[in-house]
Amino acid sequence: MSRVGAAAVAAGAVLVGCMPWQGEEAQEKKDAGVAAAAKASAAAAGQANLRKTRLAAAAKVRANELGQIPVLMYHRVVDKPTTQDDRTPAQFRAELERLAQEGYVPITAAEYVTGRIDIPAGRHPVVLTFDDSSPSQFDLDGVGAPKPLTAVAILQEVAQRHPGFRPVATFYVTRDMFGKATPEEQAQMLMWLHDKGYDIGNHTRDHKSLRGKPEKQVNAEVAAGHQLITKLISTNPVTLALPYGNQPDHKQWGLKGATDGVSYDYGGVFLAGYTPAMSPFSKNFDPLGIPRIRSMDKTGDCAKFCSTAWLDWLKANSDERYTSDGDVKSVAFPKFKSPFVVKRFSERVLAY
Repeated sequence: MSRVGAAAVAAGAVLVGCMPWQGEEAQEKKDAGVAAAAKASAAAAGQANLRKTRLAAAAKVRANELGQIPVLMYHRVVDKPTTQDDRTPAQFRAELERLAQEGYVPITAAEYVTGRIDIPAGRHPVVLTFDDSSPSQFDLDGVGAPKPLTAVAILQEVAQRHPGFRPVATFYVTRDMFGKATPEEQAQMLMWLHDKGYDIGNHTRDHKSLRGKPEKQVNAEVAAGHQLITKLISTNPVTLALPYGNQPDHKQWGLKGATDGVSYDYGGVFLAGYTPAMSPFSKNFDPLGIPRIRSMDKTGDCAKFCSTAWLDWLKANSDERYTSDGDVKSVAFPKFKSPFVVKRFSERVLAY
């Protein structure tokens, strides 16, 4: 190549390296990077401000989602009680009115054990549970409405008077199934409850104590109750209420098991009474034995350990009670309680 040609090539190389469009592209990339960084910084600042706002809101209502939750246990609702577990319609209505006035919002047992506690800020969850599926709890009239003075009818009436007081509960059913004899009638009852947001739980088919029985028999009793429900409606029960509150020799047998092609794996097993229950977000929550509170006035043994007494205690010790921050996606509580939160919920923690 001649000296002139080489010079021309060299000059061309220099010109190509300095083409205007390449400089503009580099500047555009630089500007885009700056814009992206600014956007990320703004997003981070926005998230920080949002978290600060959420913390302030949680602190304002004194949210404590590691607090205790009353799980109330009912049986029959009848005019003339014959056992200590019976309540009159007037007594049942009065207790619901008290719960509504004191800021409680009903949730189901399934929502409780799975941590789906979606209630307004400053309110407190309560779980209403009904054992043995008696006709006094629920029955339908000729047009498909709950019969007057049944527990469901009373609950709906109270909810209508108190906006925000959800008419939901959990029914632990047995083969008696609200006094209905045919599968069609039984399915009708469970479908109505399920469609209205009520929860159906397993109480075993035959309501026999599980204490002292071998694993195979425990599995068979629980599985029979599970199948009783799933044959009638297309949903699986999420919880079990132990007959008489008697735990099997190995607690795990009530929570998970299988027999003859029927398996169950529950989120929680409920006992028959005694104390408020722990938050599902707390390390003290035990799904193998969740306590319930028998509904009763302050008389005899119930002077300390039934519903009136415990609701009085929770009112007097409000810092021990579960109080919502209003956001189902977070778990809010005072920062000093942080050691008690279950690790798997750490990403949802809002400690103020």
